[in-house]
Amino acid sequence: MKITVIAVGRIKEKHYTMAADEYVKRLGRYAKLEIVEVADEKTPDGATENEEELIRTKEGERIIKYIKEGAYVITLEIEGKMLDSVELSEKIHNIGLSGKSHIIFIIGGSLGLSKEVKNKADFRLSFSKMTFPHQLMRVILLEQVYRSFRILGNEPYHK
Repeated sequence: MKITVIAVGRIKEKHYTMAADEYVKRLGRYAKLEIVEVADEKTPDGATENEEELIRTKEGERIIKYIKEGAYVITLEIEGKMLDSVELSEKIHNIGLSGKSHIIFIIGGSLGLSKEVKNKADFRLSFSKMTFPHQLMRVILLEQVYRSFRILGNEPYHK
């Protein structure tokens, strides 16, 4: 299976980079993993809703360029469906059973995802009603995908 994570912005803090790199290494046993970083837009202080929408649209155009035809697209959205770790592993397993061998996870920038990107989603996933920094969200996502593969393989790790 191929897993692609498309994320707006780069990881800047070393501790997040180290954590993400560890899960990338661990996931290598289970899937071909690709991380795609697209540039984020600067959000001016006191931005209007129109300015914010323009920023989401620009970031969305960059994201859409990397969405491959035939891939199963999962967007991370506060409004999405919450799953526990076992349910996420079952979701990944069922995607594979349906004949899809490529899953794309999309993490938006600080303002979220554009409507155009949301419309490309096959599934909208929420990790919480809380907002997380996108750098931390990447680490959390990679850990949960790794946990999913461990669960599917009946391997120790998940508790």
